[in-house]
Amino acid sequence: MGAFSPLDPSSFSRPEQAVIKHVTLSLNVDFENKVLNGSATLDVDVLQDIGDVVLDSSELTIESIELDGAQLTYKLDDPVPNYGSKLTIQLPKRASSGDKLKIKIKYTTSPSATALQWLQPAQTSGKKHPYLFSQCQPIHARSILPCQDTPFVKFTYDAEVTAPEEFTVLMSALRGESRSTKTTFNQPMPLPSYLLAIAVGVLEHRTLGPRSKVWSEKEEIERSAWEFAEAEKYLQAAERLCGAYEWKQYDLLVLPPSFPYGGMENPCLTFVTPTLLAGDRSQADVLIHEIMHSWTGNLVTNRNFEHFWLNEGFTVFLERKVKASLIEDPIEAKKSRDFHSILGLEELSEAVVSQLGVDNPLTRLVPDLHDVHPDDAFSTVPYEKGSLFLRYLEDLIGGPEVFDDFLRSYLKNFSRKSLDTDEFKAYLFNYFQDNEKLKSVDWETWLYKSGMPPVIPDYDTSMTKPITALVAKINQRNASLISYQDVQTFTPHQIMIFLQELIKHPPLPLDILHTLGAEYKIDSSKNTEILYRWLRLCLRSKDQSILGEVFDFVNHIGRMRYVRPLYRDLYDWEDVRNQAIENFLQKRTIHDAVSCSYCEKRFTFN
Repeated sequence: MGAFSPLDPSSFSRPEQAVIKHVTLSLNVDFENKVLNGSATLDVDVLQDIGDVVLDSSELTIESIELDGAQLTYKLDDPVPNYGSKLTIQLPKRASSGDKLKIKIKYTTSPSATALQWLQPAQTSGKKHPYLFSQCQPIHARSILPCQDTPFVKFTYDAEVTAPEEFTVLMSALRGESRSTKTTFNQPMPLPSYLLAIAVGVLEHRTLGPRSKVWSEKEEIERSAWEFAEAEKYLQAAERLCGAYEWKQYDLLVLPPSFPYGGMENPCLTFVTPTLLAGDRSQADVLIHEIMHSWTGNLVTNRNFEHFWLNEGFTVFLERKVKASLIEDPIEAKKSRDFHSILGLEELSEAVVSQLGVDNPLTRLVPDLHDVHPDDAFSTVPYEKGSLFLRYLEDLIGGPEVFDDFLRSYLKNFSRKSLDTDEFKAYLFNYFQDNEKLKSVDWETWLYKSGMPPVIPDYDTSMTKPITALVAKINQRNASLISYQDVQTFTPHQIMIFLQELIKHPPLPLDILHTLGAEYKIDSSKNTEILYRWLRLCLRSKDQSILGEVFDFVNHIGRMRYVRPLYRDLYDWEDVRNQAIENFLQKRTIHDAVSCSYCEKRFTFN
């Protein structure tokens, strides 16, 4: 697999020897050739006596590397599949600990750079102009610039980007001047490479609040401004729990449908999928999730992706606390928090039991990623198992009144740093050194054993009881009993859990399925979370009439949360397997590299 870093099994770089502290980018956006070209100047602090600097790169064409104007020799190793190439830069003389180097690298990216998605005009809402966006998490920044592509390293950056005049350029930084074809950016807060982001399109914006704008193509701008109008309220609620928001600006970019995630927490510019535009703000929890990453992930970061739960588990945990805090009645707030936790538990159970398998090492909270690509390890496990673990600890230690103070202390102590699970555990024990209950935690099982969590919190089930009763009613298989009154008082999330529960049961007869869809107005829902679960339920019943809608869905929406399970269900239906493969091969260009790679590996599409 190559000589990887002792600090990160997914990186060639050696930040324990010399570490990047600042990056200056000068880039030109070339839509015709689908490349970025220009230079990256790296400010490097030397920590040990060294004769070379080792970086990560992927499919980059290096034009030259220089130090103080003098050309340097370098070696680019043969690429390791999915990890790129080790770039070793020879220094003209041995550098000593304490030295500071300024290394300028001129280069061009590849049209197949895994971090960059170049969209044709037909793939955008406006249908007139191309579009570019990036997705660097987990280890794809190395295809945009030579860097230490590990979350162990954090750097500040500034940039000047040249693009055609009619295009807007956005980055994960504070936007400076935009004159003619050039736009400048500055990010004074240190961030890991996976949070470097760029988007270039013909965009408009609307102001949401004193520190927030929303950007999108003009076709979505009004819907987006309405859907995310409460961003400032969510930011303030987050600050009450976690402390001041330190990134100054919190903008949103609504991307074209091929964006593979629900959201990506790029600092100063959260990327979100247009599937959130439900028209009823029912998917606001995704926005709150991305806001919470401003503290857990962006400010306090996992050291490498074996400890991804420190990013995502904390963020889900905080997201549910903040969302509940917006409900005035404390009893109703707890019910709501527990209800959303139960929904997460359902998704975790499906992932662990039905998809990955209870013995799969990737169901561990802290997996071993030596010889395992972080993309291949991606699942709901770090999100939901991590959040559930924190809820267990909160309940054990004394509830939110006690645990919230710890959270603020933890965030302050590790602000602008990267840490691993052992450091979290040590800090927890030190903070609660007089709390004997911590000694009862089975750390080995929670952190390093596969399967479902060893303890499930005692959640309030008052919002799930009517769902359980309705599932039992549907399982009577009597279409005449189905009436809209069954779900008239259900929230969108209760409908989601209802459908999720039905997916776990034996397939429904088609007459029951069709009656249910029509009576409950599910088959006409505009909420993609509901529609996605409805399509899965139909596939389980082998409903031929739904295939056109399923293929239309996966052909226009690139969000992996939907695409992966739907293609898996299609592939498992033997009669339509070849049709699914053919569709994937014809439409694969709408999906990003991560989604395509997953489908190819999982389903042997070739």
